[in-house]
Amino acid sequence: MIRIQREDFSVEEFVDLMRGRDVGAIVTFLGVVRGFSRGRNVFELEYEVYHEMALKTLEEIRKEAIERFNIKDVFIIHRFGRLKVGERIVLIVVGASHRKEAFEACSFCIDEIKRRVPIWKKEKTDVGEYWV
Repeated sequence: MIRIQREDFSVEEFVDLMRGRDVGAIVTFLGVVRGFSRGRNVFELEYEVYHEMALKTLEEIRKEAIERFNIKDVFIIHRFGRLKVGERIVLIVVGASHRKEAFEACSFCIDEIKRRVPIWKKEKTDVGEYWV
């Protein structure tokens, strides 16, 4: 399951969806807006996304993780728009037979999302706004 959405999401909802799917380990990564970055106070992040390409690339990452790490499934949910400090940004839920593969797949997914997916972030700080 891949989603790009403006609205918030429930971590528990996606963890529950992964249960009962012949998995012995569920690993999650939850990215949230932090209030301090590179020596500046952050008030808000703004995410812009090239939806069509982002969905395609996220699905490629999902399939690669399933094949490479022999896991059962991966859910990736990423938000866009304006997000305040503490709000949820991205969720990765990996279901696998064993924990080692689940942790490795989860780490792979977030690294590849940051590297390949056309989602851009603007930090709004106490000294200005910056695309990072």
